[in-house]
Amino acid sequence: MIIRKIGIDLGTCNTIVFIPKKGVVFKEPSVVAVSIPDNKILAVGQSAKEMLGRTPDTIKIYRPLREGVIADFRVTLAMIRYFLKKILGVLSFLKPEILIGVPAGATSTERRALIEAGLGAGAKEVFLVKQPILAALGAGIPIESCSGNMVVDIGGGTTEVAVISLGGIVTFNSIRVGGDKLDVAISEYIKKKYNLAIGDQTAEEIKIKIGTAIFEKQPLDLEIKGRDLVSGLPRNIKITSNEVCEAISDVLSEIIQIIKKTLRETPAELSADIMEKGLVLTGGSSLLRNLPEFFEKSIGVPVILAEEPLFCVAKGTGKILESLDLYKRVLMTKK
Repeated sequence: MIIRKIGIDLGTCNTIVFIPKKGVVFKEPSVVAVSIPDNKILAVGQSAKEMLGRTPDTIKIYRPLREGVIADFRVTLAMIRYFLKKILGVLSFLKPEILIGVPAGATSTERRALIEAGLGAGAKEVFLVKQPILAALGAGIPIESCSGNMVVDIGGGTTEVAVISLGGIVTFNSIRVGGDKLDVAISEYIKKKYNLAIGDQTAEEIKIKIGTAIFEKQPLDLEIKGRDLVSGLPRNIKITSNEVCEAISDVLSEIIQIIKKTLRETPAELSADIMEKGLVLTGGSSLLRNLPEFFEKSIGVPVILAEEPLFCVAKGTGKILESLDLYKRVLMTKK
């Protein structure tokens, strides 16, 4: 099958690629390993992520995207080129049309950088669409209806909150808080309470395996390894899910505040729709256990976790690529 259209969710933590009629073809971490002496790319994706915290001085690990936009153009270009080559294989000479999700608050310079990176990686044309629109489409929300729908997309670097009606964004707010901030909060908590330094990957593992947004009567526990900050020697400790809940409470409070701010700025008619239907959670970080219950309790609005929240933006790219003419209005940039 010749691939002519590709949808990319270029996230701070993961890059997810969607091909119409095939679905999600792969998910890889947005990580690149570079050899400093010869300025050569050694690994991209999962193999590069496995090197985190284990490299000598001659190898540097890059996460070229911050808050969903390009922080390092050269490395992002190499990463997109690698992903396209992996998908297209021997047909990489065929230039596909690419649709990339972009944060709703991205500047024109940031959007232009994404277009140039896509074209430089071998695309025939590059389309950009705001991520909340894509997340809503991927979650199965009828964005063209005159009814108000609220989407809260919690990614690795940002949380985007948008109220969508008649195919466009009516009210929008973004905060540079997401899965990465949760990981940092867990690391800091363990350092403060146990005098133990842990790596980024360990903090992420704790969040995924036992993280919870609300205190539990029967907490889970996990044994972790780290470096004792006093003796400098390796040490094991056991941490509970309720401790993780305590560690991340301030970060979750920031997300609550941005949701409340968006609701306050929403027209009354649309607010009534949201109260009736609830808000929809998307993005990989929305998979944190008990998060919908926590939001419901804090905001007083019904909360629905989308099916496969991690893939919502990628699925949204597929829906638009299948009907580009139908969704002309939501295409921000084309080249």
